[in-house]
Amino acid sequence: MNRRSREPESKSNRSAKSSGTKVSGAKTVESSGLKLFSAWWRHHRSSCSNSLLRLLESPLQSLLTWMVIAIAVALPAGLYLGLQNVQQLGQGWQDSAQMSAFLARGAKPRAIEKLQAKLTKDDGIAAIDIISPSKALAEFQQYSGLGDALTNLDENPLPTVLVIQPESAVNTPDALAALQTRIKANALVDNVQLDMGWLRRLHELLALGERIVFALGALLSLGVLLVIGNTLRLAIENRRDEIVVTKMVGGTNGFVRRPFLYTGLWYGIGGGLLAIILLLFVGLWLSNPVSNLVTLYESEHSLKGLGFESSFVLLLGSGLLGWLGAWLAVSRHLRGIEPS
Repeated sequence: MNRRSREPESKSNRSAKSSGTKVSGAKTVESSGLKLFSAWWRHHRSSCSNSLLRLLESPLQSLLTWMVIAIAVALPAGLYLGLQNVQQLGQGWQDSAQMSAFLARGAKPRAIEKLQAKLTKDDGIAAIDIISPSKALAEFQQYSGLGDALTNLDENPLPTVLVIQPESAVNTPDALAALQTRIKANALVDNVQLDMGWLRRLHELLALGERIVFALGALLSLGVLLVIGNTLRLAIENRRDEIVVTKMVGGTNGFVRRPFLYTGLWYGIGGGLLAIILLLFVGLWLSNPVSNLVTLYESEHSLKGLGFESSFVLLLGSGLLGWLGAWLAVSRHLRGIEPS
């Protein structure tokens, strides 16, 4: 009996020991994972701060690199701002565009009212103003300088005119042409006058400007990548011995690459900050001349600068350019540095 009673006890002990071993192993794996993540995070944090401190240790060299990046980033950003201001000014010109619909002579007032009510329902029309023949003749007498001669006319030769203000959503050449066709399709309308030559030229110039800004931005972005890549290539060569030692003790390429990536990121962010400051000073310098110029054209347009969102996008894009340039340079040159 004693022997039998001891056999289950030994089995239970073995099961307890086996279960205890599993719990301990899970805790060990969990603990090692936390330690790896903690070590990874600490290295990221130290690489970020140490790379900035290295740049600040040589402020003149870093400032020159930041200035080169700032100019390369500020040029396309400044052209983009200029294009946005021209588009805003052009939008004001387009909003002032009007159509003149000349009605058939002898049109009855009731028919004119029906036509006005019909056109008012059109989604492309914002407002309609009716100029009667007598009012049109009075304005012509006032502005033409032929007042005495026109008083001798037997009858008023001028027709009723509908002055139509298009909606801002249809202020494009194609949309205005379609609206002009719809208005002219009415039997009471003899002709619809709209000068769209200047509007088409404006749209084509703006489209050309967008392509120029895009091409210049792409070229200067490539220049930023080359500048950061060349700068970090020199930094890698200066720290070759340190990299070799790090690899000898088991450091991976990712471990070695990380500080240089943060250096490129700091180069990009610093260049972006300087670019924003340059654009701010240029905007302040040009604000008074631009205000005086638009005042001469009786416009209320004001020079538009970088807002918070645009500044953030510029800073983010510059930082990503710096990081990408560093990644390309480090990935290429690290392959050639191996312990002998």
